[in-house]
Order: sequence, then structure tokens, then C-alpha cells
Amino acid sequence: MNWHAVAAIYRFEMARTFRSIGQSVISPVVSTSLYFVVFGTAIGSRIDTVEGIAYGAFIVPGLMMLQMLMQSVSNAALGIYFPKFVGTIYEVLSAPVSVPEIVMGYVGAAATKALMIGLIILGTASFFVDLQIAHPVAMLAFMILTCVTFSLFGFIIGIWADNFEQVNLIPMLVITPLVFLGGAFYSISMLPEAWQTVALFNPVVYLVSGFRWSFFAMSDVPVGISLVAIGVVLVACLAVITAIFRTGWKLRT
Repeated sequence: MNWHAVAAIYRFEMARTFRSIGQSVISPVVSTSLYFVVFGTAIGSRIDTVEGIAYGAFIVPGLMMLQMLMQSVSNAALGIYFPKFVGTIYEVLSAPVSVPEIVMGYVGAAATKALMIGLIILGTASFFVDLQIAHPVAMLAFMILTCVTFSLFGFIIGIWADNFEQVNLIPMLVITPLVFLGGAFYSISMLPEAWQTVALFNPVVYLVSGFRWSFFAMSDVPVGISLVAIGVVLVACLAVITAIFRTGWKLRT
């Protein structure tokens, strides 16, 4: 394993984040603070508790998951798309760097950025609500798994995209609706029985549910199923990326 190559890609991508810290860090934190004001104060004043948990605290895992998914996908997609756009991807492909090393560099940086945002939002939430974490180790594990998995997904999107509009298409039109419909701001047990069944086809439900369990020791679906769901998506993304580099699809043409 060429760790120097992995570190070089990783440092380059992380440096890009700090060059645009306003967009990369401040913007997600400000938007999340607005969610707390709107949902936690305006709506929370009308909803006392959900499953015995204060509504302001109940939405924290959902808000963190929303931002981590968006940041993971967007950062990884832009990270690999920009070298394609300017043509430097050919230098990376021709260098003595293996596919796992390329993926580790780009995906590792994107996952790190998303994890940083998640932790910053967690700190921000403490100013708005009284928050206690029942399983902190499990919470961190869910965060890392989610960030890595969806950074891999974003990496695939970045390779698939032919322009900047397509890079932002999936996060805006797919990820955001799935999170909003995946129980980020409510428990799916509050839905009519038929809609509860429909909600179970949304993969984000399992992510939000498992992550919420790490905070409050309660979930809409068993935690084991949540872990299996993340694992299935992770393996599927790795399989797709392996096939892409083996065939050179969208990379060598």
C-alpha cells in the first residue's frame, strides 16, 4: 500500500475544504441552526414530545444525518469530478497509484469533511437543546459508517456526472427528499399503517433510526437491520467502483 499517495490525495482534498471554509463548514452550520429555530422552536412549541423525547432533541440525529449525507455525497462527487473536468485525472490514473489508494484518498477526505460537519452540528445543537447520548461509541460508529458509505456513493456520482449540474442533481433531488421522508423530523410510527410499510422501502429510514437509537436507545427498526442496511449499501458501492475502474467507464474516454 502506497500510503504516501493516499496521504497526498487526502491532503490536497482537505486543503480545498479549508480554502472554501465558508461554503464547506459555515454554511451547513448556519442552515442547521435555522432548522433548529424553525422546527425546534416554532413546531416544537406545538409538539411536546415524541416517544417521550423532547421534540427539539428528537430532531438532532435527523438534522445531523441530513447534513452528513449531503456533505458526504457532494464532497466526494466534486472531489473526483473536478480532476475529470480539468483533465488531471489522467495523471492520477497513469501514476503508480492503485485503485484502492485512489479511492481511499478521495473518499477518506470526503468522509472526514462530512464527519467534521456532523460533530460541529452536534456541538451547535447543544446550544439549543439539552442533549444526552445513550451510546456515544455506537453514535460515532454510525457516523463513520454513514460518511464512508455515502462518500463512496458520491464518488460514483462524480464519475458518472458530465457537468456540474449533474454533480448536484442526486444530492438535491434524491438525497434530501429521502431524508425528509425517512423520519428525520418524526417517527414513522406516527404515520398511518400503510405509509409505515411504504416508508420501510426508504433506505434512509434505517440510517436515521439506527443513528437515533445511539442517542436515545429507541428506534423505529431494529438496530441490527440498520447496520445490515448500511453494510449492503457499502458493499454495493464498492462493487460498482471496482467495475468502473476495471472497465474505465467515464474515466478513460
